[in-house]
Amino acid sequence: MTSPNSLAPWLTLVGIGEDGVLAPGSAEALSRADIVYGGARHLELAGAFSAEKRTWPSPFSSVFAELAALKGNKVAVLATGDPMWFGIGSSLLKHFSPLEMTVLPALSAFQLAASRMGWALQETECLSVHGRSVDLLRASLYPGARILTLTSNADTPRQVADLLADEGYGRSRMSVLEHLGGEKERRVEGNAESWSAEVADFHTLALEVIADPGLCLRARTPGLADDAFRHDGKMTKQDIRAVTLAELKPYPGALLWDIGAGCGSVAIEWLRAANRTKAIGLEPNAERRQMAAENAVALGVPHLDLRDTDAPAGLEGLPQPDAVFIGGGLTAPGMVDTALAALRPGGRLVANAVTLESEAVLLDAFQKHGGSLKKLSIHKAGSIGGLTGWRPLMPVTQWSLTKP
Repeated sequence: MTSPNSLAPWLTLVGIGEDGVLAPGSAEALSRADIVYGGARHLELAGAFSAEKRTWPSPFSSVFAELAALKGNKVAVLATGDPMWFGIGSSLLKHFSPLEMTVLPALSAFQLAASRMGWALQETECLSVHGRSVDLLRASLYPGARILTLTSNADTPRQVADLLADEGYGRSRMSVLEHLGGEKERRVEGNAESWSAEVADFHTLALEVIADPGLCLRARTPGLADDAFRHDGKMTKQDIRAVTLAELKPYPGALLWDIGAGCGSVAIEWLRAANRTKAIGLEPNAERRQMAAENAVALGVPHLDLRDTDAPAGLEGLPQPDAVFIGGGLTAPGMVDTALAALRPGGRLVANAVTLESEAVLLDAFQKHGGSLKKLSIHKAGSIGGLTGWRPLMPVTQWSLTKP
């Protein structure tokens, strides 16, 4: 096995601005490089150097194999701004050790945009929809939010304007900051509900989010109203869902397996609750799987990974989870043991039951493995004749466990 000390930096990531200004130390790195990769615009902006110039290959994904074959050479990669902030740096780290890389960051688009807008960067949401769905913005909207987002092209502001109007934020102010730091820098402003401006492909989008009167806010804390989801009635209801998410304990970057995902309500709330979370939903019913996909887009988490399979057979080969929720299929042989065996140490397993048969499975699991077993009962006020009384919802038995 290669020891960390045997690795030496051979790959340098060089940040460059729209004005051609290189990150500190970059001129020396380029002068020592044998090969320099970058977009045609980057290579032109960087000026003269003796290294071989290579533009990005097509498809772009082939560049990682190309770079791996160049180990032993001095290779530099030109990237806009800070390569480690929604840049190529994170992609390279999936293929190369950080000990092989030297990173020289320039000012990021977010830093430049915040300075132009007069916003404190630590109080600003920084997102990217470059090569991603603009629906990701839906989960980050709230009254008074300030959002800076990297975009794909000149059409992105129109898509965002339509999204803001659709979500009840049509009065939001939009600022397109073109070619930040360059000679062609320009600022185009307007409101989402009346947006019609033509803008350059290369820009950063700034949003000052203003709610329309009567907006029904969708908070990121778990417990969205049931009518926020398209469903067929078979779903984890609002109050039980809030308790379930509290037991699952989502945290940034964690992966959830949602077994019997249904309309996706638990997995979607998991993805909304913390940044960089991931979720795999197993749902063999095509109609429910379609509902889950539509709900994920509508609620700002289009990256929900839905699988046409059931458990426990469908669990084989999946990446190891940090949390598992069993909302269906509890009576399948070996369900609990298979899920528990797959779970990462310290991970959470939560299972809900509404039938006596599945409740018996949870009682057995509690007696065998410990954890917490409880019954949740919700009553809601309703009309009884001319008066008001309590109407019970179906009680739910919940077992939860932290794997040792």
